[in-house]
Amino acid sequence: MATVILVRHGRSTANVAGILTGRAAGVDLDAVGRGQAVRTAERLAVVPLVAVVSSPLARCRQTARVIAAHQGETVRTQLEAGIVECDYGQWQGRPLRELAQEPLWSVVQTRPSEAVFPGGESLTAMQARAVAAIRRHDAAAQTEHGPGAVWVAVTHGDIVKSVLADALGMGLDLFQRITVNPGSVSIVRYGTERPEVVATNTDSGDLSWLRAAGPVGDAPVGGGAGPAPAAPNPAHS
Repeated sequence: MATVILVRHGRSTANVAGILTGRAAGVDLDAVGRGQAVRTAERLAVVPLVAVVSSPLARCRQTARVIAAHQGETVRTQLEAGIVECDYGQWQGRPLRELAQEPLWSVVQTRPSEAVFPGGESLTAMQARAVAAIRRHDAAAQTEHGPGAVWVAVTHGDIVKSVLADALGMGLDLFQRITVNPGSVSIVRYGTERPEVVATNTDSGDLSWLRAAGPVGDAPVGGGAGPAPAAPNPAHS
């Protein structure tokens, strides 16, 4: 299958304020978040992307636009409702320090598969629709562009964590063990037999090897040799 690069949006004004933003309107990247979006876009500029797919919320669209701009005229941003932020219902817009006192907080932390936000959705439903959307776009990218296709999904922290948990086969109740920082890059490649989680929560490092990544095959016993080193850049020699 193709390769999906999961990008969490850059830091937002609500992240700094400690507010559970949810799907509230008017939440933008702050100065740090804009810098994170540029850093991520520069990392991805060495990889010809076949698509940039974004959550409809502003902080994701802003991050996705920067990534697409670094690809030139070859790619445009597509919006996908399936990877929008969790519907936190009555929790939306409230300070995290207050929410931490709610009985549901412990369920979210230790048994997230049982968590249903009052007036919102369950984390199980969030994961199901997010994984379905990612796999659908991934299959479409491969069908149109071949198994070497690389595409980006710009979305939210809990969405990325739930997709990674699914790919790792670890179950939603363990997804809080995964850290996904603003502006970070995680990479999943879906194979015929199983997914392959290539990277999680990275904010630096060369990604040019993705241009020549082969199909997901048998797992190399002992770990294998890894991707070939990037060729030297004459401009820096």
